[in-house]
Amino acid sequence: MFTALGPAAVALCLAGPPARPATYCNPVNLDYGYCPIPNFVENGKHRATADPVVVRFKGDYYLFSTNQWGYWHSPDMARWTFVPRKFLKPHHKVYDELCAPAVWAMDDALYVIGSTYTKDFPIWKNPTPKGDTWTEAVGAFEGAAWDPAFFPDDDGKLYLYHGSGNDIPLYGREVDRKTLQPRSPRQDLIRLRPDRHGWERFGEANDNTFLKPFIEGAWMTKHRGRYYLQYAAPGTEFSGYADGVYVGDGPLGPFEYQAHNPFSLKAGGFARGAGHGATFQDHLGNWWHTSTITIAVKNNFERRLGIWPAGFDPEGVMYCYTAYGDYPHRLPHDKGVDHRGGLFAGWMLLNYAKPVTASSTLGGFAPNLAVDEDIRTYWSAKTGGAGEWFQSDLGAVSTIRAVQVNHADQDATVMGKVPGLYHQYRLKVSADGTNWTTAVDKSVNRADVPHDYVELPEPAEARYVRIENVHVPTGKFALSGLRVFGTGPGAKPGAVEKFVALRGDSERRNAWLKWAALPEATGYVVRYGVAPDKLYAGVMVYGSTEHTVRTLTADRPYYFRVEAFNEAGIGPRSAVVEAK
Repeated sequence: MFTALGPAAVALCLAGPPARPATYCNPVNLDYGYCPIPNFVENGKHRATADPVVVRFKGDYYLFSTNQWGYWHSPDMARWTFVPRKFLKPHHKVYDELCAPAVWAMDDALYVIGSTYTKDFPIWKNPTPKGDTWTEAVGAFEGAAWDPAFFPDDDGKLYLYHGSGNDIPLYGREVDRKTLQPRSPRQDLIRLRPDRHGWERFGEANDNTFLKPFIEGAWMTKHRGRYYLQYAAPGTEFSGYADGVYVGDGPLGPFEYQAHNPFSLKAGGFARGAGHGATFQDHLGNWWHTSTITIAVKNNFERRLGIWPAGFDPEGVMYCYTAYGDYPHRLPHDKGVDHRGGLFAGWMLLNYAKPVTASSTLGGFAPNLAVDEDIRTYWSAKTGGAGEWFQSDLGAVSTIRAVQVNHADQDATVMGKVPGLYHQYRLKVSADGTNWTTAVDKSVNRADVPHDYVELPEPAEARYVRIENVHVPTGKFALSGLRVFGTGPGAKPGAVEKFVALRGDSERRNAWLKWAALPEATGYVVRYGVAPDKLYAGVMVYGSTEHTVRTLTADRPYYFRVEAFNEAGIGPRSAVVEAK
């Protein structure tokens, strides 16, 4: 899933297009453009996008996101083809060409507009969006707004939701479906309440109390006659960037805060952040949520995209499964898949914090930073030349099922969307570190694959994994994560003991969790929620046996459980405890 293919890559598949993979792994592997804004790249040129929208239209999926100078389409959510396109008039001199775009299907066409407060920007229309055949549906949209989202209701009416700032609400209004101009005044719909909702507090760990959080990223979903107004907070640069939801009986409210919130949160693990996104259904009717993954190293707006299983439980509670959301997940092939348990393939990470060696190292970008399960840190070779290599020791012969190669940007020289970029490498495996077999050969690849996820055709039994660079698009050969997945030897960890969850009277938005260490554990997953049978939130914890959750609603009870995992699998879950 989520492999970007350009025309040159397709031409190399002499036997036909590649088979649809059985699994996928976040971040989404797209040919992301580089940041086009000069003052945003003063600390280094880098890839960047955010604010994704996925819309299903005429049997295909269309993916739009911020400032990519184009968009992608896919028949199966597995293989994405880029269509270059700038949604600007000649006199528009802006860097935010299509920032936080609104995209919707209506009247046998796809419609697009980006964020703008300038009222001469058009809404674009295309009945055949696989090609660049866009025309102006309306030449100047009078309801110009930042972070817009359009929602065509099933009664024939059209609505606009928008808002982005730290002192405003989300707004809503009706738009005339024929003229595509505002039909009613905008209404205040929802505001942030960080005094009650812990996850809405500003800061990396929701602990910055002297700056106001941002509300943004409106999206509307209708399910069984109810309206789910989604929004993002507290700031796109934080790993706690998340999406919340209010629910109402009408498209303009009134709305009530859902007890389970935020419904989309990915605070731990390799790919962190699950805010400012969109909820959609696949061809089979299964729900998904696409959202923003933060990096925020070279600039606060250095980001990637993720797609997570989502849905509604029998009581209508909206949820998003992210507990193992950056590990390999299965693609569904059936209708009515219950995403509350995720689609985790059961392939564990085999090389977290394991020994590594490299051909060379640039300054402080040490090799261990490519196996620390943090997308924000990376190893860099001294050059981008062919022959640079990185090697990971799994510690024992293991069954390797898949590898994710996450390239990092070091000394990149390009900006914007540049055609013709590509990665080439060979990935080899060995049981003894002496005799090597090529498991993945992309030495003639012509696709741009910055987060290349590869399922092996057959499982490989090996202890060592080595990636050898052939070509990088720009800059140095650098890796934020060489992630090896499969099954290691030995037993799964046992049950976690002495698990406590404490919640003081002085700060009800927080809960402090602690448990006894298991020597055989690689890490732990904490699951929590507002009822013992609705533990829909999850956080992955490495290197610690305690964690502070700062995402709680002050006046609600919360319930927690924890499980340990290692290279062999996941241990039994603890009993559910209430934070008192």
